[in-house]
Amino acid sequence: MTETATPADADVLHRLSFLDRFLPVWIIAAMAAGLGLGSVVPGLQGVLEAVKIGQVSLPIALGLLLMMYPVLAKVRYDKLDTVTRDTRTMVLSLVLNWVIGPALMFALAWLLLPDLPEYRTGLIIVGLARCIAMVIIWNDLACGDREAAAVLVALNSVFQVIMFGVLGWFYLDLLPGWLGLDTASVSFSPWEIALSVVIFLGIPLAAGYLSRRIGEARKGRAWYEGKFLPKIGPVALYGLLFTIVVLFALQGETITSRPLDVARIALPLLAYFAIMWGGGYALGKASGLPYARTTTLAFTAAGNNFELAIAVAIGVFGVTSGQALAGVVGPLIEVPVLVGLVYVSLWLRKRWARPE
Repeated sequence: MTETATPADADVLHRLSFLDRFLPVWIIAAMAAGLGLGSVVPGLQGVLEAVKIGQVSLPIALGLLLMMYPVLAKVRYDKLDTVTRDTRTMVLSLVLNWVIGPALMFALAWLLLPDLPEYRTGLIIVGLARCIAMVIIWNDLACGDREAAAVLVALNSVFQVIMFGVLGWFYLDLLPGWLGLDTASVSFSPWEIALSVVIFLGIPLAAGYLSRRIGEARKGRAWYEGKFLPKIGPVALYGLLFTIVVLFALQGETITSRPLDVARIALPLLAYFAIMWGGGYALGKASGLPYARTTTLAFTAAGNNFELAIAVAIGVFGVTSGQALAGVVGPLIEVPVLVGLVYVSLWLRKRWARPE
């Protein structure tokens, strides 16, 4: 993200770089390219699926690492203590991510997919997997608080390792039983969840931290932020586009061959992203948080860890299962919706500084 304007700027959207300004075009093109490759290139899906570390796709991991490293290299780690002292943001994030988010997805899945148990289960799994990767990009594009994003993503990572299995048991087995609904007994591997956290957050976070420490120690902060960061900045969007191409190439044939199923799964996802994002903004504004921190709160609440959800669904139910398809449809809907919400956020940013 090359945009450095303040909230009082006349028009934030028009100050974006060429690459950032036309991001929806590049993303739509990447989605189309991935779907096309997955549908017309024989054996491509098998090749991509064969390159894995456990249940983690190596090409997807590479794309996410490229995407996250430049953003995490921008974080001023000496300012993280100011975020950790902001208990309002921390508490609101925990409530949104680990109380409201899973409960909302459970309600939407049962309300809109009562006759499709496999897709319903897949969506509930998506709701349990809180975002620790791609949200870094959305937050940065929307001019959110980078330091707050780093802290909240790390907090989500810790809770993900601890709570994913517990909440899976609660929302798939215990709560449906209490309500007289169909139950699903699912066991999650804590090691698989921990591996996802290490790969998708631990590696780029360590690389970003070391880059800043070493770069500033050798060349100074002015060189690091004025010379080094602008050079690596575009890599984040290249990594995002590469990740999207790979994701959609992996499931292109499945998605294009079952359009009605995709539409049914998309409806609760659309409602979920809109409600979580809007709720995050409403809570942040009501709590008196500034724009940047409110934006971080909203995007960390709305995003999901689709990498983990897909890996868990495939590992437990199989690659051709309805649960896996629901996980795959997650980024199909999330990517364009959250890109659109980035632009809505930038529009809100212009008005945040206006007198009430």
